[in-house]
Amino acid sequence: MPPATRKGTREPARRNGGRAPRKRDAEVLEAAARVFHERGYANASVQDVADAVGILKGSLYHYINTKEDLLYRLLEEVHEEVEQVLESVAAEPDLGPLERLHLYVDRQIAYNARNLVRISVYYHDVERLSPERRDAIHALRRKHEDFVTALIRQAQDDGVVTCDASPRVLANYIFGSIIWVYRWYRPRGRIRPDELARIGADFAIDGLRGGGAPAVA
Repeated sequence: MPPATRKGTREPARRNGGRAPRKRDAEVLEAAARVFHERGYANASVQDVADAVGILKGSLYHYINTKEDLLYRLLEEVHEEVEQVLESVAAEPDLGPLERLHLYVDRQIAYNARNLVRISVYYHDVERLSPERRDAIHALRRKHEDFVTALIRQAQDDGVVTCDASPRVLANYIFGSIIWVYRWYRPRGRIRPDELARIGADFAIDGLRGGGAPAVA
């Protein structure tokens, strides 16, 4: 999906024939992620990013037109990567809906745990995008929401989830478990990303299977 651009601005030179070299493009986005995470997007400047890359501010404008271009491209790249997660899970053969959902939650949590800086920027700053670009990112997000909702609905239809609550509501609870990892997980602690992902996936599926029973008598 090409990036949405505001009226009167040109698309960043990174696309097609004017695309920045892949290595430098990656360096710029990595630096932007660190700067936005440490300073906050609102307080960070293009000069801060240029300093982090080790290039002149004017040189950075070879890759972007505005600071927002950096944020948008960063969030776009996150979606390019989590799209691969979704597609890999959807392509797995011979899985029931809860097995597929378990695999999806496992891989998404593992991705988030290994990309805490980018995920933090994503959820802190996505609303700072211009409306057109924000809508584009939200559209990409809805594909994941629809995927999880459909799996829960299928599991309800199959009778393996007896809770009759709205599949969309249940999906939102699942995404809460996936997303909020970035707020509390510490990668230098005792739990490694793969173990964290397994715990989270087990918790999500166990919650769906026992969804009809009250937690406390």
